[in-house]
Amino acid sequence: MPSASPNRLTTSHFSTPIGQALILTDDQGHLRALDWSDFESRMLHTVRRHYGSDATLTSGLLPRPVAQALDAYFSGQLDSLEHLECRTRGTPFQRDVWRALRKIPAGDTLSYGALAARIGRPKAVRAVGLANGANPIGVVVPCHRVIGANGTLTGYGGGLQRKRWLLAHEGVTPRP
Repeated sequence: MPSASPNRLTTSHFSTPIGQALILTDDQGHLRALDWSDFESRMLHTVRRHYGSDATLTSGLLPRPVAQALDAYFSGQLDSLEHLECRTRGTPFQRDVWRALRKIPAGDTLSYGALAARIGRPKAVRAVGLANGANPIGVVVPCHRVIGANGTLTGYGGGLQRKRWLLAHEGVTPRP
């Protein structure tokens, strides 16, 4: 079987209760990016940065396993995203942070400091914050589960209203 071409990506849309998701998958159906349609220019910038100017984007259907997992998640089956295959590009440090994010269970949150400690880099709090913000696969790589050390909401690329909704959907009520 031929390997996935990271430069041939399929663009799909998926309706959620908090807006239209824009999703990129490779030719084997692995998630490469998930962002919100109102941030399409940011996603395209990320694609160019991670895959170069020779990346080919074509519109197509969302692979069935991805659609089913997202549908289940937004319907309340919060663990349905855990086994989706993701392929990302980034520095080794970023990928460490993104792997650690996937290990935060739905309903739990961590501070940036706790996440830094979890990857064995307790002094790298700012770098963890930057890697969290550079996460190309929102929701599935749950960067929304990282909150301030005092329990308050901190930034989220999709907007704080989406972060608040995602956390509430997972049973978390952050401090105001």
